[in-house]
Amino acid sequence: MLRLEDRYIDVVARPVAAAAGASLMMAEAPRAMIDLNRSADDIDWSMVRGEKPRAIRHSLANRRSRNGLGLVPRRIPGMGEIWRQPLEKAELDSWIAGIYRPYHMALASELERLRDRWGAVLLIDLHSMPPLRKTHPEDRPAEFVIGDRFGASCDPGLVDLAIRYLSAHGRRVAHNRPYSGGYVLDRYGQTARGIHAMQIEVCRTSYLDANLDQPSFRAGAITKLLAGLVETMAAEVEAISGNRQMPQAAE
Repeated sequence: MLRLEDRYIDVVARPVAAAAGASLMMAEAPRAMIDLNRSADDIDWSMVRGEKPRAIRHSLANRRSRNGLGLVPRRIPGMGEIWRQPLEKAELDSWIAGIYRPYHMALASELERLRDRWGAVLLIDLHSMPPLRKTHPEDRPAEFVIGDRFGASCDPGLVDLAIRYLSAHGRRVAHNRPYSGGYVLDRYGQTARGIHAMQIEVCRTSYLDANLDQPSFRAGAITKLLAGLVETMAAEVEAISGNRQMPQAAE
């Protein structure tokens, strides 16, 4: 379950939102239980006991579940199965009704509210990632990965600004590889309507201790860095929207 956590990214997100004056929405349900960054249809029905859909089709909607990482993760690559017994259909339904749907309803409502008020809004879907592997002995893997679904979910100017900002502060940044974003960006990134969505993956070594277990003294620097990034992008969204002020919606 620890492998599936965005471990202590909330310790970074809370002060970032407070410093930047951003809306903050945090997912508190463990991803090993239900992954809010998946479609509600992305279910591996072979792990569910009870009544199932009559016709189960393989499509883009359930492509992650076929790899064991759907709405309810079944297995972790290299570590095996997560669940010791089948998941009851009634329990799955209760998680979707009580956790998944309220979360997405609240997020959609806040994005619409901010967009209606300011003309444009930026959703920052904040995650953490394990250290990326070196491709060769001299390689220095990225500390941050900016995802925009390969240009589909966010204005390219905002993405370029985020990459330039982090690079200017001496941070190594990658774009869309190996993380381009998931369901949240697919669902909410509607640039034609003034709703922009960007995923930011933060390497855990940059704010956790050597064991990647507890926040370290480096967390303060990452918080300051990301708060500055949000404020910098706010000015850019202001230019996009044509308004004088622009708060951010961050997940």
